Amino acid sequence: MKDRSFDVLQDAKTWLATAQTDMRRQEFFDPRDGELTLRDYVETHWWPTQSGDPSTLQAIEQRLRRHVLPHLGALPLNSLGTDVLRGWLKRLGQDLSPGTIRLVWATMSGVMEAAVEDRRLARNPCRAKTVRPPAAVAGRLEAWPAERVLAVRAAMRERYQLLAVLGAGLGLRQGEAFGLSWEDFDFEQGVVHVQRQVKMVRTQLCFALPKGRKVRDVVLPGSVAHEVRQHAEIFQPVPVTMAWDDPRPPETPVEAKHRRPRTYNLLVTGRERKAINRNYFNSYVWKPAITEAGVIGGLEQRADGKRVWEPSREHGFHALRHFYASEQLEAGESVISLAQWLGHTDPGFTLRKYGHFLPRAGSRGSGAIDAVFG
Repeated sequence: MKDRSFDVLQDAKTWLATAQTDMRRQEFFDPRDGELTLRDYVETHWWPTQSGDPSTLQAIEQRLRRHVLPHLGALPLNSLGTDVLRGWLKRLGQDLSPGTIRLVWATMSGVMEAAVEDRRLARNPCRAKTVRPPAAVAGRLEAWPAERVLAVRAAMRERYQLLAVLGAGLGLRQGEAFGLSWEDFDFEQGVVHVQRQVKMVRTQLCFALPKGRKVRDVVLPGSVAHEVRQHAEIFQPVPVTMAWDDPRPPETPVEAKHRRPRTYNLLVTGRERKAINRNYFNSYVWKPAITEAGVIGGLEQRADGKRVWEPSREHGFHALRHFYASEQLEAGESVISLAQWLGHTDPGFTLRKYGHFLPRAGSRGSGAIDAVFG
């Protein structure tokens, strides 16, 4: 407890009694600790204690640097009330989508919650009922028709065409398709072992576990197995060596052991026989292909003279994964099996995301009853 001064003895006694009670309840905090600015708290106390997946940490850091600290960093922690937060959210709404604002808000709330636990704030202002980020935009995923999948695949350069098959035929995420090796295929058992991805950390590539750090097995359709074999005859798998999980130089023996380079015979590589950089692929392979297939309109002229691709968030590589999910459900596969193949921990999430792809409700039950009473 820090020293304090009071003009009236009774005020001092009252404060001391309250502080001692709060200390027994482990609820004591000194308001003067809240005079630290948000920027100082984040950079000196909060950020150095954060750990986890490097890609996730990079995303959190970018949200703080771009959308939180420029607006609120100079303010003391104890001045971040609901009125300040409402004004901040309004400014964010001028440039960011509701989904992005919700991510930024979650990051800010996490920082404020840590400040409460560190006894620098009495309560988290982000939990107030009168200030909330914009609600999630209700939307329903629409699956590509098979004709579009085939058209996009045909529009891709030959060495990359297998990626469309891996996305639509196995439901792989982009990084998982990039990281798939020849040894991951068990052609006899008809199974693919999804054990890694190629991910980017601060512009550098490395190998890592799949999203959520979960490996899984996916059923291998015969047609996909045929495409894989055919691709491997034309483009031999290439041994690629990269660091594991984090490409930055290790600082401790434990990090050195964990990040040691590993080599895998990648099934699909870039022109230089290296792992595929997602930024290059998206800009120079994927978007030209979906433009040629008529999915988007292509490059647009901006006011500043630059040419940029037409917005196409819903038509990214993930659209192939949605196609895979829709085909599996419409064919009668269970949500539990689909969740396992997609790498979802909770089948309920899979159901909420893709439940509208299930066959029309009641049609099978009605058919079963009709079969009984004929």
